[in-house]
Amino acid sequence: MSTAISVEHLKYSYPGVDEGLDVSVFENLDLTIEDGSFTAVLGPNGCGKSTLAKHFNGILLPVGGTVYVYGMDSKDDEMLMTIRRTVGMVFQNPDNQIVANVVAEDVAFGPENLGISSPEIRNRVDRALKQVGMYEYREHAPHLLSGGQKQRIAIAGVIAMQPKCIVLDEPTAMLDPRGRREVMKTIQNLNREKGITVVLITHHMDEAALADRVVVLDHGEVVADGAPSLVFSQVENLHNIGLAAPETVELCNELNKKGFNLPLDKLDPTECAQILYESLKV
Repeated sequence: MSTAISVEHLKYSYPGVDEGLDVSVFENLDLTIEDGSFTAVLGPNGCGKSTLAKHFNGILLPVGGTVYVYGMDSKDDEMLMTIRRTVGMVFQNPDNQIVANVVAEDVAFGPENLGISSPEIRNRVDRALKQVGMYEYREHAPHLLSGGQKQRIAIAGVIAMQPKCIVLDEPTAMLDPRGRREVMKTIQNLNREKGITVVLITHHMDEAALADRVVVLDHGEVVADGAPSLVFSQVENLHNIGLAAPETVELCNELNKKGFNLPLDKLDPTECAQILYESLKV
């Protein structure tokens, strides 16, 4: 598997308030995202999740170190626009990304700015809306849609620019459970069926459990990295940095404190229920 994004010795600081000391986020961060993968990034507030995401498409540039996006150095001014076309960004609030009064026009906004021809734009818009399951709403007004539908429109707008990678910065934070399910299903389909590299910044453990890989940040450092079942089985380590494991793992962990001997790698509720049934049956 080839590399999509390579972060090497990343250093980044925000300017201090009123000429005070700069606020350091990363001092020497290394991280690689593989092409075609689905990676979830977790961590407590202020750990650098969103700052890292913004480095992936050149919204922020390193103070030190290097970020390579499909081999392109984000500090190379001549590559910056290509990088931003290659890595699409989806943020928390879909209302902030919707710019038109008709769904199809909103999805067409990005390709139009890229100078794509009108016939190709129409094709891209139709394909993108079908990919997120919103084609039947193409003539609707975005502001009349639900939160989950709006976020899927925002994702379609990114897809229409045909990026190789999509970075989603807590895209379900403002959504109800139904909207969250809609968006997560869309993300999974884009990764598994279309081969788009996905980086999901989230604070929902059940969402992260759907990824191929989980990266946990704390104080600007990677403190856990691996398959969801491996990372979430480290329950006490997660607790120490203010995070919780998925509910299934937390349940098994609490029962183990009462004398059970249950595995901590069962993320799926059905699998967890089966393990509990077998344990109690004995």
